[in-house]
Amino acid sequence: MSFASFISSRISFKSNRTYSKLIVRIAIVGIMLGLGVMILSIAIIRGFKLEIRQKIRGFSGDIQVQNFDNNYSYQNTAVPYDKAFVKAVQANPMFAGIAPTATKPGIIKTKTEIEGVVLKGVNKNYNWSFFKSTLVAGKVIDFSDSVEAQKQLLISSYTASRLKLKVGDKFLMYFVQEPLRTRRFYIAGIYDTGVEDIDKTFVIGDLSLVRKLNNWDPDEVGGYELRIKDFDQLHAADDFLSDKMPLKLKSYLVTDTYPTIFEWLKLLDVNAQVMLVLMLIVATINMISALLIIILERTSMIGIFKAMGADNWTIQKIFLYNATYLIGIGLILGNIFGLGISLFQSQTHFFKLDEESYYMKFVPIQVNFLDMILLNVGTLVICVLVLIIPSMLVTRISPVKAIRFK
Repeated sequence: MSFASFISSRISFKSNRTYSKLIVRIAIVGIMLGLGVMILSIAIIRGFKLEIRQKIRGFSGDIQVQNFDNNYSYQNTAVPYDKAFVKAVQANPMFAGIAPTATKPGIIKTKTEIEGVVLKGVNKNYNWSFFKSTLVAGKVIDFSDSVEAQKQLLISSYTASRLKLKVGDKFLMYFVQEPLRTRRFYIAGIYDTGVEDIDKTFVIGDLSLVRKLNNWDPDEVGGYELRIKDFDQLHAADDFLSDKMPLKLKSYLVTDTYPTIFEWLKLLDVNAQVMLVLMLIVATINMISALLIIILERTSMIGIFKAMGADNWTIQKIFLYNATYLIGIGLILGNIFGLGISLFQSQTHFFKLDEESYYMKFVPIQVNFLDMILLNVGTLVICVLVLIIPSMLVTRISPVKAIRFK
């Protein structure tokens, strides 16, 4: 054990602090709160991004492939179902699934209310896992009877509330075309994604019904909905599709379909960066204050060590080691604080949110242990490096004056 580490251990573990006791405790609490808030900030932002992104992806897929002339229109132009294209997508390990879809605008009319919506048509092979997870009443469409399936709809809780409908209720839906088409439906289930752009707009029905309404052939669809396994490969998957798609088709990324939501998610990263910087500044200022007071409290000890031949850097290391010990205590407490609240929130959903503003009923949490390691190491390294400058106060202390000061 070196001289600096030995003296530092004596100061840290076996010395009774006097003037610096309160300041040291404040510094430790500052480190604890700073790290705890950083852990919570990252966990909450990760949770937000994951939950909202999963909702958007669950409803619309990651990539939509439609006729080139649709230009995001809800009235799809028919395209032939291309088996070769579907097989090429299914054979690529980047993709988790592909399903034919079609959309058609319509107007729901009850005895007292009307509401404009978009009918999204899907078939029996559609991945229903997302809608099953968002159902608040009823069930998904039953395709065992093809005739009965065309009479069933899933509607959002928003639409159900506005039209005063519940599971099992019947209503008319008008499709504005030449000639005007009218269909009677009943509600099979009610879903709630929490995403206003989706809940206000869409109802879910049978793809074959959209075909009939548009007078399409049995092998025609409005487009394809594709899901990928890793969202980070979104653009790589799109590049693959550009080489495999028929000439009349165009791909639309989910980030382009819902640009406002994804831009908002990007802004959350900026908020996190600002929060991390502010917390680090608070933590380092607390530690600088504590270190300066500890050095002043040990002025006589510094003078004695200098008189005995210790150089400035050796004495600086004593106080840096001591500061590292204090930072370590703060980091341990900060991890307990941050992880404790994260675990509490993930189990109880105690902290609620306004779903209309945040698309969530509660504050979501996703703890990533790599983030925690980086936060701990980063906080420790930055604080210690910053403390080198105030530790240079040791060089300004004269041995004669320091000993006399005692």
